[in-house]
Amino acid sequence: MRGHEPRSSSSCAACKLLKRKCTTTCIFAPYFRSDEPKKFAKVHKVFGASNVSKILTEVPEEQREDTVNSLAYEAEARLRDPVYGCIGAIALLQRRMIELQQDLAIARARLARYTVAASSSSSCTFQNNDPFSSMLPNFNNFDAYGGMMESFTQNSLELNRVGNMYDLSQIPYI
Repeated sequence: MRGHEPRSSSSCAACKLLKRKCTTTCIFAPYFRSDEPKKFAKVHKVFGASNVSKILTEVPEEQREDTVNSLAYEAEARLRDPVYGCIGAIALLQRRMIELQQDLAIARARLARYTVAASSSSSCTFQNNDPFSSMLPNFNNFDAYGGMMESFTQNSLELNRVGNMYDLSQIPYI
């Protein structure tokens, strides 16, 4: 845990920003090192030093580092998207997940359709006495992928054209 590491003689990032003397009992020092001034500046801008101090004193010491990381992440998201913050990023990822699930369902349906077609074509070649076999399409030159590779390539190119799905800088609309 970073809270038990020895501190350097310089002030922590919080005390530097707040222009106060950093004491040995400073609650910010283990989590906002002096070489990470932007981390505390963002957290301070969104939550305020007093509120962060209260949160850290109420949280058990073994959970404080995770708490600070969560506060820093939320502050970053809130500064990037003041209206939605982290919820906007979650909504964007959920929407993308639904789109991918729909694409997967379509791909599975196509695969099932091609598998059934392939199995029926192999049974048709063995049963020449079937009166309806002449009505079925010829699957002798059946593509092993069922034309799905072109579909996946097209979807992949479309994703690249639309943008990176992990780009959370776009403002999501819920």
